[in-house]
Amino acid sequence: MKGILPKIASTVLVVLALTLLITVLVTIPGCAPGGNETGNQTLKLATTTSLYDTGLWDYLETIFEERYNVDLQITAQGTGNALALGKTGDVDVVAVHDPAQEAAFIAGNYSLNATINGNSTARVTWAYNYFIIVGPESDPAGIGGGNLTPEQAFQQIQQEGALNSTAVKFVSRGDNSGTHGKEKAIWKAAGYNYTADIEGNGTADGWYLETGKGMGDTLTVANEKMAYTLTDKGTFLAYQGDLDLVTLLDTGGSLLNVYSVIICKNGHNPGMAQNLTTFLRAPEIQALIAGFGVPEYGHPLFYPWDPEICGLP
Repeated sequence: MKGILPKIASTVLVVLALTLLITVLVTIPGCAPGGNETGNQTLKLATTTSLYDTGLWDYLETIFEERYNVDLQITAQGTGNALALGKTGDVDVVAVHDPAQEAAFIAGNYSLNATINGNSTARVTWAYNYFIIVGPESDPAGIGGGNLTPEQAFQQIQQEGALNSTAVKFVSRGDNSGTHGKEKAIWKAAGYNYTADIEGNGTADGWYLETGKGMGDTLTVANEKMAYTLTDKGTFLAYQGDLDLVTLLDTGGSLLNVYSVIICKNGHNPGMAQNLTTFLRAPEIQALIAGFGVPEYGHPLFYPWDPEICGLP
């Protein structure tokens, strides 16, 4: 017994010391779960390059952080990559713009429902703008003038590019982003097999190029090549001062571009992700979105949520 008692006392002291150490660590700013060096919570967001490159998230980030005492950590990716980060739990919430990929993400049980206006839903739409087809002012494929649908414009680009790939080129993001998804949908609606006719034959013929990069970089390459490309209007306006490209087609129902926010089931801060969802649809934030870009460009880069255009809730 004499040998055992000191051992028991020593063990108790070790346990007490460890308990005290854990208590101290938890109370140190940045050591609590979900915290950072300032003691704030963190929220990890994966967002599209179009929302980031335009400066919209820079505009909203500080307001959100101050309102909720949180460190918003943003990574800009194409929609496909953003959703991939959401699947693995590397981010808590995604803000993307590809309804087909969003539906697959939700169907795969990677989302949590958010509450908005008393409704519970996995996908909350909060802004929109339009895709546009831009290209050189000389318009070698002759798609300008407002007489063509987006599908007809793509047909004309393909036909003219196949005839003269030196004069007519199309630059694609080629990155599985929302913009790339929209481009592929237009090619399909125009009657093409994207993989065989466009990505395959178009690349072989030399008129179709892929960057594998974001919208800003793709616009820069298209400008260097004096090529056509599909872009969201907001990013084009933000980069327009550095480009020689012009808008050639901006009408047609297939060019609608709706942005959604989805809470990730495997994320680590669903409560704060809900706060971000509420924030984006708050009337005062919607008003800020409506005015974003107006002083610089004369009209907004994005439009606030409209139930008739974006859908409910």
